[in-house]
Amino acid sequence: MKDLIGFNYIGEAAHDFGELHINWKWLVALGAVFVMLGTIGLGITYFLTVASVFFIGLLLLIGGGAQVVHLSRSRGWKSIFLHLLIAVLYILAGICVVTNPVAASITLTLVFAWILIIIGIFRIFIAFQARRYKNWHWLLLGGFVSVLFGLVIINDWPASGLFVIGLIIAIEMIIHGIGLIFFGYGIKQHSV
Repeated sequence: MKDLIGFNYIGEAAHDFGELHINWKWLVALGAVFVMLGTIGLGITYFLTVASVFFIGLLLLIGGGAQVVHLSRSRGWKSIFLHLLIAVLYILAGICVVTNPVAASITLTLVFAWILIIIGIFRIFIAFQARRYKNWHWLLLGGFVSVLFGLVIINDWPASGLFVIGLIIAIEMIIHGIGLIFFGYGIKQHSV
């Protein structure tokens, strides 16, 4: 049977994962990259936290500046004042973050905690969709760990804002990488 693009799908793994049952090595390689990046991050948690927040501030400044440049090309637009207001807010937020990335990291830590909880819930749903396959429980574990990390951050906030963004990014990347590696090998074994 062929799909609209012309791929031949054979078996359950092909039906559920498309070409992933053939290209499972790419999933394992992606997992290895996540493990390596997470391991590097463990050694630089404070720096990773401050650098991440500082980078967000730079993005806000660039976005606001780009909007100001766009304003010069938007004369006569009825919404130009609101566009200017948005640009000013981007720039002010960027200045606040860049000039005090530590305070910004404390604020962003709370936002990050909620993002981890949502990502974890999504991973849990993905795991249950793949529960017929070997090693699906690693995806489930990754989802539960992401939710747990989010809850731990919220519990220790605001003190957790000084290092936790870097630490959690690093650990979450390692766990996600391990889950991808085991799941990739599970797909390989299921499609043989």
